[in-house]
Amino acid sequence: MIEAKEVFQEIQGRTVLEGLSCSFRKGRLYGIIGPNGVGKSTLLHLLSGVTRPKRGEVFFDGQSIASYPRKRLARMMAVLQQGGLPPVGFTVREVVGMGRFPYQNWLGSEERDSEETIETALKAMGLSGLAGRRMDQLSGGERQRVALAKLMAQEPSVILLDEPTTYLDIGYQVQLLDTVRSWQRERELTVIAVLHDLNLASLYCDELVVLHRGKAAAAGTPSEVLSPALIGEVYETSASVVAHPMTGDPQIMLQPQLMKKLD
Repeated sequence: MIEAKEVFQEIQGRTVLEGLSCSFRKGRLYGIIGPNGVGKSTLLHLLSGVTRPKRGEVFFDGQSIASYPRKRLARMMAVLQQGGLPPVGFTVREVVGMGRFPYQNWLGSEERDSEETIETALKAMGLSGLAGRRMDQLSGGERQRVALAKLMAQEPSVILLDEPTTYLDIGYQVQLLDTVRSWQRERELTVIAVLHDLNLASLYCDELVVLHRGKAAAAGTPSEVLSPALIGEVYETSASVVAHPMTGDPQIMLQPQLMKKLD
């Protein structure tokens, strides 16, 4: 469904992506992982068509993503940017309703009533009780849940998430990723998420793409990708990999360099 071919990209004169190629199939949940500064968010921007690569090309359904009109692309693809939504004066319901913009005419109306879609999105993210509250009255974690509900109301076939668990405590991290996973499977969506937590990435993603030195250092299932050798090379730290006691998925156990306890 989405393919990056030999893409090069620079940020402030520094080459971030250097001939990177990777592909993402329909109906799968992908995690893009790697240390800070390797271009994970940059790759997501290229896949969304928001920015163009300096060289190379990104294809969506076999067609250059740059050739799609933005409103048509917005009906198929939704993006949750890093940092989430700002604390503006709109209510939660109004912001979630903004996800319907790609389907509205120039008068702001749709061919079908979207209220049920908006209500479903609010309920899925546990926001029904906050629907009338203004965004500037919410915590960062609550705004992050509103951002995902807005994406759900957009009804895309592809979702790009840039660090979606930012600002969330562990309970809401699990709730958000459970919701994304359930939604992805129910509608056969393609989800591509930048994630920092390798253990969450292993538990929720079908496949991982590891970025290192401007290229894809590895790609495959979590069991194929996550190894002590790769973690040592990419993250420059020692770790053990053990099987999750309930799911069998690989989980990372860090090995601190300073093991001596202070008296």
